[in-house]
Parts: sequence; C-alpha cells; structure tokens
Amino acid sequence: MAITLAPAALERVRGFLDAAPAALGLRFGVKKTGCSGWGYIADLAKDAREGDTVFESGGVRIYVDAESLAFVDGTRIDFLKQGLNEQFVFDNPNATAECGCGESFTTRADAA
Repeated sequence: MAITLAPAALERVRGFLDAAPAALGLRFGVKKTGCSGWGYIADLAKDAREGDTVFESGGVRIYVDAESLAFVDGTRIDFLKQGLNEQFVFDNPNATAECGCGESFTTRADAA
C-alpha cells in the first residue's frame, strides 16, 4: 500500500516545504492520545530515521516510522478549507472508529 496526498494536501505540503528548504519531506505517523487511542502526527521531516518507510506522492517524500506504519498504511491525506477553518483530513482504511471530535481513532488491532 502507500500514503498518498490529494491535490489540495499536496499543494499545502509543497508550500510548507518551499518555506523550509532543508526539510526532506513530510513526516507522518501516530501517537497514543485522545479518547479513542491514536492521533495523527504530521510535520516536516528534518531527517531520515532508521526503520522509516518512505513513500512518494506527487514528488513529495512521506516518511513513516516503523511503529506507525501498520496504523496509517493506505491513508489518503487531504486538505480542506471550510469558511475560516483549514485542516488536514485523513482517510485511513485502518481506522474502525473515531472519537466524536475527530482527533483520534482506533483500529481492529486495538479492539482485539
């Protein structure tokens, strides 16, 4: 599978990368948080780390650490603007439930 960026997310990430020429790409993963268990992390990748899997979408490299890969593999990242609000949105085939506020998610493995 892979991590992909929708056109709007690709444009937004490219803007961040243009402003930070030393960045290698996007770092994407998860951390334990929220009421459902896992929250997304998206930041500029400042270095390549041992165990990273690197995907490429539209010429942008996406770095995912080994621990996060099982939780996010196959995710499509989009960027939405609704009125004054702007946010990245994650279409993750591994998520089986999300909390009411959309900040965290669970997977089949968490339910087991």
